[in-house]
Amino acid sequence: MTTRYLLSLQELRSVLTMLVFSWFLVTLLLVASSWAKEEVATTEEDTYRELSVGELLERANRDRTHDFNEPALIGGDIAIKLEADRNADPCTSRGCLWQKWSDGKVYIPYFIANHYFHCGHSYSQHAIFVLPASREMSIIIRGLESFSSISCIRFRPYQDGDYEWLSIESRNGCYSYVGRQGGGQTVSLDRQGCLYHSTVQHELLHAMGFNHEQTRSDRDNHIRVYWENIIDGMAYNFDKINTLNQGTPYDYNSVMQYERYAFSKNNRPTMVPIPDSNVSFGQATQMSKNDIDRLNRLYDCCK
Repeated sequence: MTTRYLLSLQELRSVLTMLVFSWFLVTLLLVASSWAKEEVATTEEDTYRELSVGELLERANRDRTHDFNEPALIGGDIAIKLEADRNADPCTSRGCLWQKWSDGKVYIPYFIANHYFHCGHSYSQHAIFVLPASREMSIIIRGLESFSSISCIRFRPYQDGDYEWLSIESRNGCYSYVGRQGGGQTVSLDRQGCLYHSTVQHELLHAMGFNHEQTRSDRDNHIRVYWENIIDGMAYNFDKINTLNQGTPYDYNSVMQYERYAFSKNNRPTMVPIPDSNVSFGQATQMSKNDIDRLNRLYDCCK
């Protein structure tokens, strides 16, 4: 009798163990499914509510305070080294293009700071286990790779011995220098507000040598600036510069064009298109055809 009772307890423990394991497995699957649905919903919501690049940049940089080791900004997101740079276009005052190789491609090394990895990398003595790239990394990589299909620009990972590269970091706000600076130059894509396909393309175009559309040398033929509506002390962001327009027309749909209320102090327009004030502008969420043509002309990609 005693032996049979003990066997029954062991069987009962076995059954309970199986039930607990099954419950845990079902719960884990339900939670994973919930996470997946939430991720899809979040992605769909972000796509549905996608703002123009100008709105995203202004929102991200609105209350920016830069650290002592960060550059001052003009135009909302253009980094400058010296105050004298406020009135100079680096691409016209000095050479700022990235080097073109004998195969006709322009290879630009990049380094992505590890704070975009949620979990980083795990190493063992015998193997290297690399965790999947985060959604943040996917957005950055997609932006980098988008140049390969439409131009001769090829962004590639940094290698030992590279003496010029883009250092992609989550600093205070979204910003980039205009053109090649030499050494490692920061492209800031703050995790809080800058990780969108449009903002990645926008900052990379700055790094390639492009300024904002509203500062083009022929701006006044296409945009009327309402200086009285601009935030005090911010008017210099609308100064025209001697840009390289590559023979392309003014582009209201450029990913480099800010929106109608940029830097407004009173919720009134700071820019209005002319002669037709009803023309939509500053609503781009990715590079336009003119942006692509301009890039290819600047780097002679068709040769």
